[in-house]
Amino acid sequence: MGNPKAFLEIHRQEAGYRPIHDRIHDFGEVEQTLNTRERKLQASRCMDCGVPFCHWACPLGNKPPEWNDALYKGNWELAYRLLTATNPFPEFTGRICPALCEKACVLNLIEHEPTTNREDEAAITEAAFREGYITVHHPVRNGKKVAVIGAGPAGLAAANALNLMGYSVMVFEKNEAAGGLLRYGIPNFKLNKEIIERRMKLLEEEGIEFQYNKEISELSELSEYSAIIIATGTPTARDLNIPGRELKGVYLALDLLSQQNRVLAGMEFAKDERITAKDKDVLVIGGGDTGSDCIGTAHRQGCKSVTQIEIMPKPVDGPVDPKNPWPNYPRTLKTTSSHEEGCTRRWNINTLEFLGKDGKLTGVKVQEIDWEPNPNGGRPLMVEKGQPEIIKAELVLLAMGFLKPEHPQYPENVFVCGDSQSGASLVVRAMASGIETARKVDNYLREK
Repeated sequence: MGNPKAFLEIHRQEAGYRPIHDRIHDFGEVEQTLNTRERKLQASRCMDCGVPFCHWACPLGNKPPEWNDALYKGNWELAYRLLTATNPFPEFTGRICPALCEKACVLNLIEHEPTTNREDEAAITEAAFREGYITVHHPVRNGKKVAVIGAGPAGLAAANALNLMGYSVMVFEKNEAAGGLLRYGIPNFKLNKEIIERRMKLLEEEGIEFQYNKEISELSELSEYSAIIIATGTPTARDLNIPGRELKGVYLALDLLSQQNRVLAGMEFAKDERITAKDKDVLVIGGGDTGSDCIGTAHRQGCKSVTQIEIMPKPVDGPVDPKNPWPNYPRTLKTTSSHEEGCTRRWNINTLEFLGKDGKLTGVKVQEIDWEPNPNGGRPLMVEKGQPEIIKAELVLLAMGFLKPEHPQYPENVFVCGDSQSGASLVVRAMASGIETARKVDNYLREK
């Protein structure tokens, strides 16, 4: 390393967010950037430790010590080459990854000030696009064709890997554009969709073909392809089938998020189709990242108030999770930029009934609960605590995760990857699955 003592002398510095009073009025990215000097200083903090747990923690096997060293020394092009040796789309993970590598960083154990790997990789990638380090590859074709169903992060990663191996790849996508949850589930204030368009242009220039608004109902439609990859994600969200579910004002989280992203892309919706939080009290059911995205979106739409409830207990409020110690990812309280913008957060709350008048939602009956150990083992038992109460709401957003798809027995040339295989997970894991599946396809077709 260029400065082996930097981690002793330089503290972690994050770029931070735009001021709240400014950012809640638009859907521009909330995260700011450090200048070049500060970014290089942050890269210098990577201590090249003897056992780099960051490698182990990253599903893609990224190697932060190598590209952080290149970044610190000012060799941005080398940093990008090292970064993309394992990560095909660092402009995505550099914005939305929870940075498993940082939680496993040795500096996180010592001072809870890990290296700023996520921000560093975003900065490296933006420099690569800006300075022209990224070139179009024209692989020599091997004469074999592969179909990929689904243009989310897993499908794109698989298509990219196979294309570079020389396969002719056709990607089928049911929506009008590529990206999957990157485009339709993640708000623009976290990931500007121009970032996706920039990468898609490059993938198309390298020879990957895309068919949009195309659903594949039977795999027999793809008989001309030597192999097929199913990367359709987890399309079915968990619902809450309790009394009042039919009331106008109760929606799945992705109904709001995908529509808002489409509106920003120029699509128009009729007034009665438009889902908006404007001048409404909003209740978000579900305490994860999707729920947080709903909170930020509601603020930008002009909501009156936002409350977020979660059926599980409140996580540990601090850097250390005794039940899940370093170097594993700590299950601790996460406060996002959307939470900072204003939100009442509650835990151990069970939803009993949606209340309404004249077919429209007016409130939600909820019950505070506790969790007690199950004498027979397994999942803890939910017990009521106190009396039910009513939370006023004209808009409810259900952000309770997604159901893992069930697949039949496929022919040997059909492969499943990403969330479609594992159930809902992280973008970085979906990308890793896509790359691994591409290797399996390559091995299969070589053997054939």
